[in-house]
Amino acid sequence: MSPKQWLQRIRGHWGGIEIRNHWRKDACLFEDKTRSRNPNTVAAMAMLRNCLLFFLSEDPRTHNINALTEAVAADSEDALEMLMRTF
Repeated sequence: MSPKQWLQRIRGHWGGIEIRNHWRKDACLFEDKTRSRNPNTVAAMAMLRNCLLFFLSEDPRTHNINALTEAVAADSEDALEMLMRTF
């Protein structure tokens, strides 16, 4: 591969990560608004957000992450059912 092809491949890879992960965590779960300075808290919250996005992506109703997050937050039975379906 030429250097230009490598650069395109790398940019495509990281661009996909930005769209699939960071944007969803920031726009839907407000990750960038986290103000904690404690590294353990920040790491734990990042892990919880990643788990939440995984569970939401496995749910067949996932068309709008914000709406699904609100629906699950409003109904603890629904949240438990989603967890049970995943495992």
